[in-house]
Amino acid sequence: MKNININMVDLMGQYSKIKNEIDRNIISSIESGRFVNGPIVKEFSENLSDYLNVKNVIPCANGTDALQISFMALDLKKGDEIICPSWTYIATAEAAAILGLKVVFCDVDLETFNTRADLIEPHINKRTKAIVPVHLYGQSCDMAPIIKLAKKHDLKIIEDNAQAIGCKYAFPNGDIKFTGTLGHIGTTSFYPSKNLGCYGDGGAIFTNDDFLAEKLRMIVNHGEKTKYHHEIVGCNSRLDSIQAEILNIKLKYLEEYNSNRKIMAKNYNLAFNEIDLIKTPKVNLNSDHVYHQYTIRVLNGKRDKLKEYLSKNGIPSMIYYPIPIHKQKPYRNNEILKNTDLLSYEVISLPIHTELENSNQDYIIEIIKQFFDEKN
Repeated sequence: MKNININMVDLMGQYSKIKNEIDRNIISSIESGRFVNGPIVKEFSENLSDYLNVKNVIPCANGTDALQISFMALDLKKGDEIICPSWTYIATAEAAAILGLKVVFCDVDLETFNTRADLIEPHINKRTKAIVPVHLYGQSCDMAPIIKLAKKHDLKIIEDNAQAIGCKYAFPNGDIKFTGTLGHIGTTSFYPSKNLGCYGDGGAIFTNDDFLAEKLRMIVNHGEKTKYHHEIVGCNSRLDSIQAEILNIKLKYLEEYNSNRKIMAKNYNLAFNEIDLIKTPKVNLNSDHVYHQYTIRVLNGKRDKLKEYLSKNGIPSMIYYPIPIHKQKPYRNNEILKNTDLLSYEVISLPIHTELENSNQDYIIEIIKQFFDEKN
């Protein structure tokens, strides 16, 4: 086996390029003595607000909290129903279930991996209060029909944008906006492996609604509007200053990071388009794609054999997700979600990096072509 060192993401290679900035600002933050909700948290939220062109950015402790706090701000009550895809990370459903909301799962499109308005609508009833579209793997759901559907049924939209920070969506009238700013509330995660990741946990909530923003700010800080005056039920979910320092620096490089991911995705697409048993990710015509994951479908039951072959050749890969949420024990039901169930047997995600020179992409492509040439 070739002497290589390949990771799914290259966080250390990324850090080495911005090490001096990161180290200097972390030390400055420690020396300031302002560890929680310090000035740098405000500065980062303002910078991210400017980048996304959204009125309000409310930092919080992690992406799961961002979702839960959003449900709380909308005054959703126990027994209210929210609709979200089963093809997503567990946090999307978990944040609702912990509040006693009923999670209703919808299917996704086989080619884009995202849900669609026509897959959501059959699940709407009088108890439905919100739709949670997930911009999975780095591209937007087709939001214009989903927004139209939500208006028709007077539903709120909470976007789960944990995997698509920096992705742009084009409306039919030509307006272009970032994902996370399209619905009533958007949420994201700053988990280290995300396109914009910190060195611990972190998250944020976006909204153009000032009334909602005020509630969100209170909820993340124990329901306080002014110190020791608790006006609503809240929680403790704040971004610490050190993580804000890191994010504030990495935000300056986000476009570069996303651009490099797109280059790798293009290389993969060109290499795999001639392999019949691989389906490369389809990009929605109205959406950008920032490739938080580069996820392919492997047909004819070959996925697990390919994963084993990659591992033998020193190449990591991941399956997002081996078990859809509607088949997980706390959420299990008898609903048939045909596309979701099929994807769980076909998808595999390949290494994708912000640091192109460390990607070993040519080797990864060579090994995958070798696998299919050998007719495994």
